[in-house]
Amino acid sequence: MVKPFIPDRVYFEPGALEYEVGREIYSKIQAMGIDIAYTTSHNRIMDLPGDNELQKYRNAKRTLVVGVRKTLKFDTSKPSAEYAIPISTGCIGHCHYCYLQTTLGAKPYVRVYVNIPEILEQADKYIDERKPEITRFEAACTSDPLSIEHLTGNLRRLIEHMGKRELGRLRFVTKYDLVDSLLDAKHNGHTRFRFSVNADYVIKNFEPSTAKLEERIAAARKVALAGYPLGFIIAPIYIFDGWQTQYRELLEKLSTSIPKDHYKDIEFELIQHRFTKPAKRVIEKRYPKTKLDLDESKRKYKWGRYGIGKYVYQDIQQQQIKNLFMEAIPQVMPGAEIQYFT
Repeated sequence: MVKPFIPDRVYFEPGALEYEVGREIYSKIQAMGIDIAYTTSHNRIMDLPGDNELQKYRNAKRTLVVGVRKTLKFDTSKPSAEYAIPISTGCIGHCHYCYLQTTLGAKPYVRVYVNIPEILEQADKYIDERKPEITRFEAACTSDPLSIEHLTGNLRRLIEHMGKRELGRLRFVTKYDLVDSLLDAKHNGHTRFRFSVNADYVIKNFEPSTAKLEERIAAARKVALAGYPLGFIIAPIYIFDGWQTQYRELLEKLSTSIPKDHYKDIEFELIQHRFTKPAKRVIEKRYPKTKLDLDESKRKYKWGRYGIGKYVYQDIQQQQIKNLFMEAIPQVMPGAEIQYFT
């Protein structure tokens, strides 16, 4: 089991201690003997140690900011869900390919929000607006909330809240295995617990500071046995020497670990590796020794939303990826649903 994240320093923003969640986090941090400081805003944190940008970036990853979410308008989260429910931003992992590299700025602190009652009240309003349709909320758009659940308890709060809502559903994805505190939560089958999994080559070379594949699969088995609907995101699907063999082995490992009577409750999301020009510049700066292949000449340029294009695999490679998973998943896990390939 991966060791729980212990931040090097913690900042509290104004108003954070007015909420029960904020006071609980404060007590935990104080008991750990971690330095506590106060700031008027996370944007004003200027005293992180480090002689250069790379060192300060790594120290930012070890910094927790506890604050109040001021904007209660939820972003959309297609195709995963109707809305992104904001409980945290930033991630303790160091995945070389991660899109958060370019969206969280130069100092990607891990931020958690404590005004959970207000956030859940807003979620209920969205549910009411969409009646009688079911409304899905994604809790991991800008973070991996399971990696900090031992500090916040916020996932459990969301899970049990949605468990009571007839038309509310929660979804989140993780690369961690610290699931024990959630196994007895009253989820009522309304939370889909998803794990990001990948070939051994990808995890070993591009996913530092995350749980090992075997640890994630063992956690997924626990989650399935606790009655949660389960999902696996295989992303990024990355082409390397021997990729077909390793991805088939991955699927076989999943099929042997998850009880067969749970296959029908499993969803797969398949996402090929892609990158943007800005992401490439940031990745090469922050992980100068990465083995990640970012050669634009080998890729196809695809226009995205908001006029921002990305480099994806060539059509023939995309078809090879799609064929492998569309054939293999029904073979090894009959009844599991493939949500999409992109």
